[in-house]
Amino acid sequence: MPKQVLVQGSIEAVEFIETPIPMPDEKQVVIKVVVSGANPKDWKYPYWKDLPSNSGDDIAGIVHSVGKDVYEFKPGDRVAALHQPLTDNGSFAEYAVAPDWTTFHLPQNVSFEEAATIPVAALTAANALYGDLKLPTPFDPVNPTQDGTKIPIVIYGVSSAVGAFAAKFARLSGLSPIIGVAGRAGDFAKNIVDHVVDYRKGEDALVAAIEEILVKEGLGPTTPYVFDAISENGSLEATLRFVDLNGGSISTVLPPKLFAKDKGNFEYPSGVKAFNSALPLIHVTRKDFGYVWSRYLSRLLEDGRLKPHPYEVIPGGLKGVLTGLQKLKDGKASAVKYVFRIEETGDVALGLTGPVSTRTQPHPLRNFPYSD
Repeated sequence: MPKQVLVQGSIEAVEFIETPIPMPDEKQVVIKVVVSGANPKDWKYPYWKDLPSNSGDDIAGIVHSVGKDVYEFKPGDRVAALHQPLTDNGSFAEYAVAPDWTTFHLPQNVSFEEAATIPVAALTAANALYGDLKLPTPFDPVNPTQDGTKIPIVIYGVSSAVGAFAAKFARLSGLSPIIGVAGRAGDFAKNIVDHVVDYRKGEDALVAAIEEILVKEGLGPTTPYVFDAISENGSLEATLRFVDLNGGSISTVLPPKLFAKDKGNFEYPSGVKAFNSALPLIHVTRKDFGYVWSRYLSRLLEDGRLKPHPYEVIPGGLKGVLTGLQKLKDGKASAVKYVFRIEETGDVALGLTGPVSTRTQPHPLRNFPYSD
């Protein structure tokens, strides 16, 4: 019987269980997982909620079966997909389930390992830039060389998978200059943006460097658009110092009321439009957006305009999931996405691999993303 992994709230153990191959609902696709990707949320959700779960959402594999209303996919198709977060049958398994509107065909030039870096990060970035910030799309880009129009953007955390896809999309949209904020992965960032600023030099130096770049580009000292792909540890406060306070827009991946340094008093000025570009919206209120962009990803990948994120294979298949999540929790990932080749799992003993959570008090973020 197929196996899957339940990540324990302690992030010190997983549980291997056996479950039947899922049966798809009307609009679902059941996928035999070849490679699963990992994201920071995959350890955060079980940890915050103290709830064992198969928290993986990045699926790359082969279609096993489809629901009765699915018409674009059939068994045997090579696909990647975004699993719906906080639901059963995630990607840390031999078989996973995704809605058909966040499933997309894989071109032959894209490997399963590369594909596993894409769904969560690329759709999060697209949702931020085009769903919320309403920037020009890659299929209707601006052309600064023809009309002289410059639309700058600052991407905080540009070497993360989400930030990197945002930079790649911004390039395809004709935005300029693209300024990326990075740390130890600055060399990687230089390949995807116009300018890289190192946040490790301190907030004052960061702000001064961004202002200098914008002025040299013939623009004012502030930017009309900011995408904060980190949204914690001081990035929320820093972005307020270089966004245009009279008409600027900021998109974050985490809600400021929960991750600002001064949570109770943090607020954006009235002249700034702020969006928490939450990925779960793709499965709730932005299904059409998810449908269109999932299919557009196939086209961008096929003709080479979009490249996947660098990846590192964690050995052991499902047996490597805990290692990968612990590395993410410890902040060891730098400009790389951890992926797991499921066929490497081999024989596993069912049950727990280590200590479960012994927490006596609930975590403040137990209800995330709907926390008070």
